[in-house]
Amino acid sequence: MEVGSLKNTETKQKEKMKTQRFAIGLTVLNLFILMAALFRANSATTPDLPPVLRVRGLEVVDDQGRVRAMLKVFPADPNVKMPDGTTGYPESVLFRLIDSKGGPNVKITATEDGSGMSLVGESNPTHVQVMVRGTNASLTLVNKDGKQQVIKP
Repeated sequence: MEVGSLKNTETKQKEKMKTQRFAIGLTVLNLFILMAALFRANSATTPDLPPVLRVRGLEVVDDQGRVRAMLKVFPADPNVKMPDGTTGYPESVLFRLIDSKGGPNVKITATEDGSGMSLVGESNPTHVQVMVRGTNASLTLVNKDGKQQVIKP
């Protein structure tokens, strides 16, 4: 072999080794970048959200701005005369589902001394009312003519 061709072969081998080292180094660098990206993706959390929504009342409105559902706390009123003849109304929580005409079709309420539910029909005064107050319970049915039937235990 000639000295010139031996140097040429050595130079080519050195260049080949340099290229291989560069490729290996670039591959290792890419692996580190990939691992860092995966680690960040796994450790990323959603931003802290408050655990509870706290409001005094809540209204759901439709596209026209009309209230269609409402959840509200009403304070006690000692001066209200109740249908059963008693005076005073305790603090209550009221949930209403309201039709497109503004009429409450579903009412559910909870008070300190009981609860109630009212389901209203298409025509006034048609409704069903379930009421529990203290130790008394009743079911009231009213048809469109106003004819009423009260069921008590």
